[in-house]
Amino acid sequence: MNLPVTIIGGYLGAGKTTLVNYLLRNAGGLRLAVLVNEFGTLPIDEHLIEARDGRMVSVVGGCVCCAYGDDMAAAMMDLRRLAPRPDHVVIEASGVALPASVAGTVSLLQGFSVDGIVVLVDAETVQGNAAHKYMGDTVTRQLAQADLVVLNKTDLVADPAAVTGFVQGHTSAPIVPATGGEVPSAVLLRAFPNPTLTGPAHVVSVYRTLSIPADTPMDPRATAAVLASADLGILRAKGFVQDAAGRCHAIQCVARRASVMPAAPDASLGLVAIGLGDTFDAPKIRAALAMACVARV
Repeated sequence: MNLPVTIIGGYLGAGKTTLVNYLLRNAGGLRLAVLVNEFGTLPIDEHLIEARDGRMVSVVGGCVCCAYGDDMAAAMMDLRRLAPRPDHVVIEASGVALPASVAGTVSLLQGFSVDGIVVLVDAETVQGNAAHKYMGDTVTRQLAQADLVVLNKTDLVADPAAVTGFVQGHTSAPIVPATGGEVPSAVLLRAFPNPTLTGPAHVVSVYRTLSIPADTPMDPRATAAVLASADLGILRAKGFVQDAAGRCHAIQCVARRASVMPAAPDASLGLVAIGLGDTFDAPKIRAALAMACVARV
């Protein structure tokens, strides 16, 4: 199975490094491999570091960080040779990079697949940056390329709703409010085999989860399409279903991006969906799946 890769993008000062550090401290049992351009851009608490080996740093919990310099592809191939193998790769893109370009490079590498593009914006500065003569084009293009937008530093603005409305004008992706880059790994990353929300209680309480049985055959592509639809308030969905022929499929959705892959026949059937509490409509999700996804024999 390919290693899933999440690209973390966003303009300088948006809080990407803070978000990555939060993920490392709240990985929920996942072995994360984090790629950064230079270690100086990712300050890791010394008490979290277990060992250093050249451009690789081992972090408590089985996570690693790797500085890739000018050769991201070579660094990623090094990750494939790690034992034990990472569960997920996170790339912190440069502040002036377009994350879709990074995703394009990842898609060309054997053994990896793009799980999603997460773009951070600074709630306090995004409007000014977007209107800036020189940086505005980069900021708006980053937003347009996002699968999920994290509106960070919402505690620093008087009217978060107004800033959210502005950002919505530049992206079709769902927008997640955050302070200090605190977003659970289960919202940002593919989280097999652990689909549960982890992190501080005040962060996790913002989200809702729904477990959906898959005891009867389901059309995997129709199921993925429903979970990725824009009107159900789903940020992340994942799980396994069985089709009418008895074949198992893994379904992954990050906002509007969905994938269906073959899975082992003994996979534990069922789906988990995650969304923000104020827009997450569990009865509507159940009804949509019941209507659209029954497998046809």
